[in-house]
Parts: sequence; structure tokens; C-alpha cells
Amino acid sequence: MTSAADLKELAGELAALLKLRSLPIGMKLFAERESLHAVPGIRLSADGRRFTTCQLVTNARLGGQTIGIVAESVLPFTGCASVIGLKEPDPRLASGETMTGVWFENREAAHAHQQEMPHVAPGRWQGLAASPLRAARLDPPDIVLFYANPAQMILFINGLQWHNYRRIGFSVTGETACADSWGRALASGEISLSIPCYAERRYGGVADDELAIALPPEEFETGIVGLRGLDKAGLRYPILPYSTGNDPGAGLAKSYGIG
Repeated sequence: MTSAADLKELAGELAALLKLRSLPIGMKLFAERESLHAVPGIRLSADGRRFTTCQLVTNARLGGQTIGIVAESVLPFTGCASVIGLKEPDPRLASGETMTGVWFENREAAHAHQQEMPHVAPGRWQGLAASPLRAARLDPPDIVLFYANPAQMILFINGLQWHNYRRIGFSVTGETACADSWGRALASGEISLSIPCYAERRYGGVADDELAIALPPEEFETGIVGLRGLDKAGLRYPILPYSTGNDPGAGLAKSYGIG
């Protein structure tokens, strides 16, 4: 098991290797609210204000806060709480009514969107905490989440493939893309890459060039070990442009011994 202390060191190494703009964070589900409240430095909404989950995630990854999320923390008619298993989906959302005429032309498409979306099964969990790995307050988190641009992300995926190759795919739910990142990873324990959606960018402040990846702590460590190997092979971030007007033979010879 990868400990919180290990993850703290790994997060610093990842930030150095990929020059990330925001902090890698951990996310952990809790079956009892008392356990959630016991997390050191936890912040919970106490004045009745409600948020989207992506707003709270951004407070953790950009603001460095340790955030507690319960069903009442987020807007009830959104999919925020149901994606992470804190409640059943709102009936209007599940039926397709809420998104018809907004993201989908008809009720059938909106309903199919809800049916096919990855999510944590409801009934067991009462809360979720999100906290920067550098704080080491979740020991261990269920998943690690970080945001990166496409060049940084492909190098991390190359790192995941360094020692033991596997083809890594990703799903595209469309709107409510958090289901493809933290929702899918929490539900399945799989490496979950996503293209953040409109709401994540509007309310969560996700930048135009950012992708998100969520994965178990052990896979996070695997990716960083692979990045070390790539770095020794001369493959690192930033990827310096070779120029479209140069013969690539000399550059390829450095890596492959042929040109």
C-alpha cells in the first residue's frame, strides 16, 4: 500500500518532472460522517452555501484546502452527489427532464446519458474528502487526481506503460465529465482519464488546455517510476520542438541509434 507520506514525496516529484500548474490531490470516501469530520484540517460548508463538486476539488488543487463533501454541500438537482455515491440521482435528472433542451434535444438522449454515466453505487457512503497529497491528511486516499495539459498527460501515460505495457483508454460522458475521472476511478479502481466538461470549466475553473486523470495510489506511483525511466532516456517535459524544417534523422538517432 502506498502511504500518505509516500504520496507526499511522489506528488512533489511529479510536480518537478511535469511542471504541473496545480496540486495533485487525494480523494477518499467515508461511510461515517464522524470519520470525515476527524480528518485533520477538514473544511465543511457550515453556512448553508452549496457548490458543485468541481468547485470544491478546485479549492483543494489550487487553494491547497482539505475539503469535506456531503450530500448537502452540493446542489441537489445536479449529478454532483450521485456521481460519488452520496445519494440517489435526482428523479428529474435521472429521467432526462433536467437536461432536455439544454445538453440534449430530446428526453430519450438525456435519459440515456444518465443511464450510461459511470458513478459510485449509492447507499454506503456519507461523505468524501479531497486534500492535496502534500498535506498527507488522507492515509491513504482511495484515488489520486491531478490535472495536466495534453503534453504532460501523454508523458505520464507513457510512464504508466514504461515497465508493463497496457493500452489505456478513456470514456467521454460529455457533460458531467467528472463521472469519467473521479466517478469512474472511485467506482472501479481503474485509471480514468477525462476531458473536463463545460461545467468543470465554468464553475470549477478548469483551464482550456487541462485534462484530468484519476487513479489508485499504486498506479500513481507506477506512473512516476516510469517518468523517472523516461527522464533518463532523455524524454521529459517540456517537449522541446525540433522544427518542421529540420531533417529528423539526427534527433531520432539520439533515441533509437538510427537516423
